[in-house]
Amino acid sequence: MLDPKQKKLIIVGIVLCIIFVISITFSTINIGSDKILQNVKIQYINVARMTQADAKEMLEGKFEEKKKNQIKLKHNDFETTISLEQLDVTTNIDDKVQEAYSIGRVGNIITNNYAIMSSLIMKRNIPLDIKMNDVAIDDIVNDIESKLPDRKQDYTYSIEGNELVIKPGTTGVIVKKEDLKKSIKEKIRDFEDLRQEIKIPVSTEEPSPIDIVKIVEEIKTKPQDAYVTTNPTKIHVEKKGIELGISIEEAKEILKEQKEEYVLPLKITEPSVTVASLGEKAFTDKLSRFTTNYDASNKNRDNNLKIAAEKLNGTIISPGETFSYNKTIGARTIAAGFKEANAYSGGEVVLDVGGGICQLSSTLYNAVLLTNLKITERHNHSLTTSYVQAGRDATVAWGSLDFKFENDRNFPIKIEATARDGVVNISIYGVKEDNDYTVLIDTKTLNITEKKTEYKQDNTLAPGEEVVERKGSDGITSETYKTLLKNGVIISKETISKDTYSPLSQVIRRNKQ
Repeated sequence: MLDPKQKKLIIVGIVLCIIFVISITFSTINIGSDKILQNVKIQYINVARMTQADAKEMLEGKFEEKKKNQIKLKHNDFETTISLEQLDVTTNIDDKVQEAYSIGRVGNIITNNYAIMSSLIMKRNIPLDIKMNDVAIDDIVNDIESKLPDRKQDYTYSIEGNELVIKPGTTGVIVKKEDLKKSIKEKIRDFEDLRQEIKIPVSTEEPSPIDIVKIVEEIKTKPQDAYVTTNPTKIHVEKKGIELGISIEEAKEILKEQKEEYVLPLKITEPSVTVASLGEKAFTDKLSRFTTNYDASNKNRDNNLKIAAEKLNGTIISPGETFSYNKTIGARTIAAGFKEANAYSGGEVVLDVGGGICQLSSTLYNAVLLTNLKITERHNHSLTTSYVQAGRDATVAWGSLDFKFENDRNFPIKIEATARDGVVNISIYGVKEDNDYTVLIDTKTLNITEKKTEYKQDNTLAPGEEVVERKGSDGITSETYKTLLKNGVIISKETISKDTYSPLSQVIRRNKQ
């Protein structure tokens, strides 16, 4: 007879043998199987009992489907979209599928069996490493904030002849940028969510007070005559002498009044010699030219383009100087001669004083690109334009959106601009240099969102008759490239912008009875 202690040892031995046999069986079955274990997920997507090929195909399909659906961002009536292509989103599906398949296969018999048995009762998720371009996200978020119709606007100023014109800022919203970036990243990481709509988080903020001391310091210059030095040739541009025509204390008293615009006198001292008077010594070569067309029968648009072109024409930018379109053209007001014409605002076509002058800034943008100058600020429209293809426009708005570029050449450049007979023509003149290139600009359409059609009942029409009130336009995501060539050989090719344009619904009036 066996004593209790011996019986207990025998039972324990039998149990261990059974566990060992079961473990060997589990391990053998798993090693011989080509399937991922039970209860395993990748990025919360079930891949259990799938082969590596099937899991990879399924995950890649979901990722591609995710990429096709753009993320919609909304704030009240403002709406825009961004795509995963714009954010350079990448992931490591292959590595994670291999990691999922390796569960229960890469350790010793004990660890493998533990992994196998635990998978039967516990769920396991393997997160994907989803990477995106943080710089691109920052740029997109900043661009969105600049386009909000009710955004906060700080004070602006410009020099108009012998006057300093200051416009106070307005209270408005600013984007909670870190919150928005977090929401975008979470939306991208959720493969199962294809709705992809985000409410833009904002807060209300007061504008910065007008700092007249800072403004005066920024505009104050001494007069300087233009001249040319040789060996090597260098052109020195003239500068007007500018100073405030009244005291700071007097200016502060004026700024205490509640006005929509403050006008302060300036004391201007003209230089004796200008670059323009130097003639061909300063601008011997045409560096680039670009033209766009418009409907000259639209009198208000024609008027606005002509005024803006006259203000732009003859502008000279010194080496190292940054050109600002808004400062050059000035405020678009009735007093300045501008009239109401169609413009884009908040994804809609509206009447706006100075409407149409974005065509001039877009034409200039292309001429600047062809000169290979350094762009420091440029924004695309919310909708596509008729005068340049997607990716080659530059929208502006007084007090917020600007088009800026730096003359990073060794010599001054001069802009010649005209708008007449339905053609906007811009040429840039300067001195050709040894390191100049031939510049090619091309764009690629990454995605198209078809426009919707809206119908309006119009009982003034004959029964069944339809009239197109607005053609509308498709939404587009585009990518623009700049290629530099020297003697016909490609030196470099770079992506200069990724742009998203929202769709604009087609509107049809009809008498449906």
